[in-house]
Amino acid sequence: MKNKRIFLSLSKQSGFEKQYIQKAFDDNWITSGGPNVNDFEKVLENYLGADSHVTAVNSGTSAIHLALVSLGVGIDDEVICQSLTFSASANPILYQRAIPVFVDSEPETWNMCPENLEKAICERIEKGKKPKAIIAVHLYGTPYKVDEIHAIAGRYEIPVIEDSAEALGSSYKGKKCGTFGTFGVLSFNGNKIITTSGGGALISKSKQAKEKAIFYATQSKDEAVHYQHSEIGYNYRMSNICAGVGLGQMEILDKNIDSRIEMNHFYKEIFKNVKEIEVFQTANDDFFSNYWLSTILINENKNINRKTLRLAFETANIECRPIWKPMHLQPLFSGYPYYGGNVAENLFTRGLCLPSGSHLTEQEKDRIKEVIHNFLNNYNS
Repeated sequence: MKNKRIFLSLSKQSGFEKQYIQKAFDDNWITSGGPNVNDFEKVLENYLGADSHVTAVNSGTSAIHLALVSLGVGIDDEVICQSLTFSASANPILYQRAIPVFVDSEPETWNMCPENLEKAICERIEKGKKPKAIIAVHLYGTPYKVDEIHAIAGRYEIPVIEDSAEALGSSYKGKKCGTFGTFGVLSFNGNKIITTSGGGALISKSKQAKEKAIFYATQSKDEAVHYQHSEIGYNYRMSNICAGVGLGQMEILDKNIDSRIEMNHFYKEIFKNVKEIEVFQTANDDFFSNYWLSTILINENKNINRKTLRLAFETANIECRPIWKPMHLQPLFSGYPYYGGNVAENLFTRGLCLPSGSHLTEQEKDRIKEVIHNFLNNYNS
């Protein structure tokens, strides 16, 4: 009988979700918004601190879109975006019929390169197109270089949308990711550090900005007895049931983060004497990563490469994937401006994401370890 598949990252149930979901049924609030949504937002605000104002929505992608709408991004406006990320970071730019301008990574955090960011800003301004916003990503839970990126953004007075979809619980110099930008974004997709089955959140700096985001997320209904609409709206509000799942999940957020960090150490120990494979870790104590996914870089040779290791996992029915393919290499975005060299491309060609779920059992870890040991033994023999 074939072993049960081990996935890259699945959610872990806390056991508390059902009581909040039952409350939604007891209240007969089986729709968007509602008491669970309000409570979930408050729990997130308390967790994030720093005067955070949270709007719970139906996906992290929706949250990025609402941030762009709130900043007035429109047709032919330019938005700078990190290239090494998932496409959901960049797709909302196209929703607004705006123009993405992609920026390379730097090798320390794998996130947006400050030098290339400033180069992109200066050149776009010279062309008469000052960027309307910057989308910076905390990739795989590791914070970007916050001080440098925000200093540049501040110098040119460009707002930052902080894509923290993968970084709930991560922090920079003790401050939670998602609270640095003009807007922050979280994702609660089923593969994230906690889940609402599907959902996300927009983090704003003020109550007024939050209220405007809720206005857009609930079809932009004007204050009137009848249904009246003066602006384009969206059906983006989180459901009361999904928020109930989120409330239950928040009870184990810290435990989930500990489990992800433990998985990173697990891989660090396994590969500690393998000079061809490097487990990615943060550079110093300023950066605290939730290690949503543990990743490795492989210095390939004739015996060991990314494909052979990935296939060894697949043969054992264990999911293992390349890291995100940079946006400037994607067919959808190939014609848009790009600033930088080949850092992101090099990371993509050498990088693998390894199983990192908070739910992994000791038996499953043993299966993972066995695959790696067999692979390395074959390589060394």
